[in-house]
Amino acid sequence: MSTALIVVGAGIVGASVAYHAARAGATVTLVDAGRPGAGVTADSFAWVGASGVRKGPAAGLRATATAEYHRLGAELPGLPVTWSGSLSWTREDSAPDAGPGQTIVDAATVATLEPTLRQPPEWAVWAPGDGAVDSVGVTERLVAGARTHGARVHLDTPVTAVRRDTAGQIAGVETAAGPLSGATVVLAAGVATPALGAPLGVRVPVEPSPSPLFRLRAPAGLVRGVVNTEDFDLRQVAADRLIAAADSPERTLAAVRSTFHGAGSVELLSTRLGVRPMPADGEPIVGPVAEVPGLYLAVMHSAVTLAAAVGRLVARELVDGTVESALSGCRPDRF
Repeated sequence: MSTALIVVGAGIVGASVAYHAARAGATVTLVDAGRPGAGVTADSFAWVGASGVRKGPAAGLRATATAEYHRLGAELPGLPVTWSGSLSWTREDSAPDAGPGQTIVDAATVATLEPTLRQPPEWAVWAPGDGAVDSVGVTERLVAGARTHGARVHLDTPVTAVRRDTAGQIAGVETAAGPLSGATVVLAAGVATPALGAPLGVRVPVEPSPSPLFRLRAPAGLVRGVVNTEDFDLRQVAADRLIAAADSPERTLAAVRSTFHGAGSVELLSTRLGVRPMPADGEPIVGPVAEVPGLYLAVMHSAVTLAAAVGRLVARELVDGTVESALSGCRPDRF
């Protein structure tokens, strides 16, 4: 494999690929139309959990998510990750089976974990190993780490096309600031990936999926961990700030106020609509494109959750030439 890599996209996945590849000794160029993590990465709820993962081609990959973030935190001290655990419940009467890394807890235990709940549910799923990340902060640290290991980083530089030589091999990319050369191009550009693949005859079955994220002002200490209910995913991001992933700002505000003591003053600060790259079957698309030698795809939903693991594995494939079995269910040729 060539170790001259161009990574297109400085969201959390592209930044992770660039960091891990540069750390492994590759010559890396990272290029993005904007700033690190400024796209859909910034609009992620950013819950990182390995618990309860049991099925699907990427189940093994998802099961390593928290361990990979602990590794990354050791490599990049001060990485903005909070290991708070997560509590999930529904309105159903019967408790579900606990998956790996989960325990079923009763109302009394729930009340100790989230003391401001007005009415703790009869049961909840407690995943003590879960956490959440500052997705933009992690992305910025990965880019800085890539630079430390010699990567060249071109921000605010839109990629307009992937270049091929006369033999059909990847030769680099065209950008608004001129061409960049490299024998391997990794497309990690989220919803922009299909448009970059199309002129090469590569179909990337990824659709934009809207994901609303609400920022709320709230009293300090209202929520301790990640709380997942039928109404919202909710977590504290600063002393007086919560973020919620849900459908409707009005319903979310009403649900938060009715779920927690002392939440009457909670107010909506902002609504953002992120556009997640959603593969046709919901599973990550990661791997080389057989018809275009030198082209490699890395596009997925739950990018924040999987970024630490995927970055390391993609770097191993591209720098060491290994074939990582953990990615075997994620290959582009399954479509």
